[in-house]
Amino acid sequence: MSPSAPPANKARPAVKPKTPRAPSAATLARRERQMESKRAAISEAAIALFSQFGLHGVSIDQIAARADVSKTNLLYYFPSKEELYLHVLKQLLGVWLAPLRALSVEMEPLAAIREYIRLKLELSRDHPAASRLFCLEIIQGAPLLRGELEHELRDLVQEKHAMIARWVAQGSLAAIDPYHLIFTLWATTQHYADFRVQIESITGRTLEDPAFFQQVLESLQTMLLDGIRPRH
Repeated sequence: MSPSAPPANKARPAVKPKTPRAPSAATLARRERQMESKRAAISEAAIALFSQFGLHGVSIDQIAARADVSKTNLLYYFPSKEELYLHVLKQLLGVWLAPLRALSVEMEPLAAIREYIRLKLELSRDHPAASRLFCLEIIQGAPLLRGELEHELRDLVQEKHAMIARWVAQGSLAAIDPYHLIFTLWATTQHYADFRVQIESITGRTLEDPAFFQQVLESLQTMLLDGIRPRH
């Protein structure tokens, strides 16, 4: 009797590779929030350090340590220190110019400028380091921000210059030069952020003191508005 042949191996059915499931909308939203949170932490750390030591006085490692992220993680969001510095400056420019953008020719001029003074002073109170960083960049000749100043900022100021000139022509404001009004508004409000240490040394107070903030606000509004009120 011949030995029986070994059973043939049965072919196993091919296993289809699992198709990875697309992340849900909630997962994507959570990832986006996490990324934005890290970007914000890096930006805040950069502002604090750059405003104190300047671009060349700060290292990527110092910013990463202050933001509580790894250097590799930081460089994932911002490939270089210069790119981070420019990102922060552009971000600040947008914040500082928002109140100026909001001024409209349809507004009542004195009320509009009164409100502009309040908004600018609040920015000086809430973001003093940001103001000092912008000031430092300008003092150094704006080596990285000059392009923004010569286009976005100049175009916006030209637009508001024409608006203020129209108010003057209508007799709603005194015969003032619009450029110098804008520069004066910037100088007086941002002074309380850029020279915060000096003000605190003299008065013992800062804008974070609600009573002092109100005193400064009312003083600036009175002085500036009385200076531009129409003479009839």
